[in-house]
Amino acid sequence: MSYAAAAASGPKQSPEEAAAPQPPEIVSSESASTASLVDVDTPSVRTVPSDFMEQDIKTETQATRQQLEDAAERARAEAHLAKKKGSGKAHKADNAITKWFSELSDGASSALVLSNLTAVVGLSAYLGYKAWGLYERGRLDWRNIGIGAGIVAGVGLIEGILGG
Repeated sequence: MSYAAAAASGPKQSPEEAAAPQPPEIVSSESASTASLVDVDTPSVRTVPSDFMEQDIKTETQATRQQLEDAAERARAEAHLAKKKGSGKAHKADNAITKWFSELSDGASSALVLSNLTAVVGLSAYLGYKAWGLYERGRLDWRNIGIGAGIVAGVGLIEGILGG
């Protein structure tokens, strides 16, 4: 027996029982004409001075923002001044090193380049040999790798500064 046949053999519904229920109805208790009005006698309504629009700073937020911007500008000016004072000494040292390198002859500068290359290759070979020994003993870890990388970076930084 099918579902349709089973449903057809049962008791019949009246049209009121078969109908869907009516949706609930909402009854408004407020008048639409007075719901949006503001009571002007309450203290929540405030007035402003007549020259309010001519003021540069109208709110506390604007005043705070202005103070922060002024403080940032002063800090920027102080940093710029400190940078100017500090850069004079560094510039003098840089000029001395640049002058020394520019006075080198072609043969001397080639010798300097060759000695730098030899130093870098030698240092790299030494550190690689030491790392390989640590690796074979099972003691090569990130700390040792970091120390080696720091040494290479330090030598590179010094050569970069001296090499101009």
